[in-house]
Amino acid sequence: MLKAHRLAHSGGSEALLRWLAQRLDAWTAVVRPDGSAVRASAPAPPAAGEAELVTRGAAERSARGVRSAVFEGSGSAALLFALDEEPPSGVRRPGGGRALAAVLARPYPPGAAGLLADAAVPLALSLRVEDAEQRHEQAALAESRSREAVLHLLMNGRVSTAHQIAEALTPSLPDPFRMYVVECRAGRREAVARRCGELTDGRAWVVRCPVYVRHLIVLAPTPRPTAASRPTAASRPTAASRPAPAPRPAAGAGRNPLAEALAAADRECLVGVSDEGSLRDSREAYTQAFHALAVARGRAERYACFGTGAELALAAHRPGAAWAAALLAPLHAYEPRRPQDPGGQELRATVHAWLNFSSHATRLLRIHRNTLATRLRLVQGVLGLDLARLPDQSALSLALRLTPRGVPAPADPGGGLDEVLAHPDVVRWAAGHLAPLTAPGAPPGARETLGAWLRHDTQLVPTAAALGISVPGARKRLTRLEALLERSLLQSPSARHDLWLAHRAEALAGA
Repeated sequence: MLKAHRLAHSGGSEALLRWLAQRLDAWTAVVRPDGSAVRASAPAPPAAGEAELVTRGAAERSARGVRSAVFEGSGSAALLFALDEEPPSGVRRPGGGRALAAVLARPYPPGAAGLLADAAVPLALSLRVEDAEQRHEQAALAESRSREAVLHLLMNGRVSTAHQIAEALTPSLPDPFRMYVVECRAGRREAVARRCGELTDGRAWVVRCPVYVRHLIVLAPTPRPTAASRPTAASRPTAASRPAPAPRPAAGAGRNPLAEALAAADRECLVGVSDEGSLRDSREAYTQAFHALAVARGRAERYACFGTGAELALAAHRPGAAWAAALLAPLHAYEPRRPQDPGGQELRATVHAWLNFSSHATRLLRIHRNTLATRLRLVQGVLGLDLARLPDQSALSLALRLTPRGVPAPADPGGGLDEVLAHPDVVRWAAGHLAPLTAPGAPPGARETLGAWLRHDTQLVPTAAALGISVPGARKRLTRLEALLERSLLQSPSARHDLWLAHRAEALAGA
């Protein structure tokens, strides 16, 4: 019995069943009331007749409501001992009615029944522990998937629905907030997530990234302004009186105690931090934090804050909203031929995820890569675009950002993309976006490297050939440009679409 208890404690139910089988030279299993095995010492009893004996014995024992039974066949016997306590009347208990079954050759040893009856006690306890662990894992998986769902809702602007789900999971979603993208070693996400909860007193919303297995996404609250520091309506600048954006500070400027502590949680931990924003800006906040993460890889402190600056969607909204709505109108109006096929909104979500995450979009959308490829071909046909080309990708990316909730096509869509990019607001944005390439301290050939990369649809092999260098050399140059531009280039979400649009706007302005 000491051996049985030790096995149940160290190896669980399967180890105990194997030991009983070896000791009694029998087939042992945990069976349901219908005789099917939950787990067993071997795949099946040695003979078909013995399997039938177990099935008939389990059903008979369950029907009669007895705790133990012996059913004898021509050359063997099935001994069954109840493992689950009888639940109260009308209560269904998961796994109820299970029994320890053993098939022994006749005549079986006199002490076999006593050993099986005694072993049923630690076996039942071991099964209860395993059931509890399984339910805990299922609950943890359900919570993780629910948190992913909340993140998806936030990214799609459905804040009220995200709030409703978040309230059931706790804590409440912080608003205003900063988003942190934390990159840690494989297998360390759980420890870093617990550390984040400790550092924020449980007020941060932590999500395991569905795309990158080493990333955690953290929505952490920011202090609200006091009444004395909160701007009044009279003092708040209007759109007409708002001054031009100040030069963008370097990423990582200023300290962030939470980012410092998260980076210190693991010697290989990296942290990117977004600007402060509201929950409706979650998509932009994630992009900002991801770009800051690319900068953090080259910093000794292993974290960086996003450098504030004008966003393209803001600069291009006035000249480009009508163009974007007209471009996407066929997609928004698309009706699938079959009810099970994706509609316009689902195709929009698919192509948006692909533009942001490339092939990793399959993890985000939880679809097969062939399904993703089929949907992208459909989008190409509906919109008349070539998504293998960076110019068409960039145009579609801008159009999606200018119509976050989808708007009907205007009567007058205006001009094309070049007319939007030639607008003075967009030209000023482009000049600021590309300014670091010619700033003091920029590496030699920065503009040449970036231009070649954009001309070759951000493909490394033809870019390296055009520059006359090796592929690793081209990668190193682009890595240096990531720190210079404070944007991610080689990993998605990448700034490649904005950079192509900025280059095009600059070219139109100089034409």
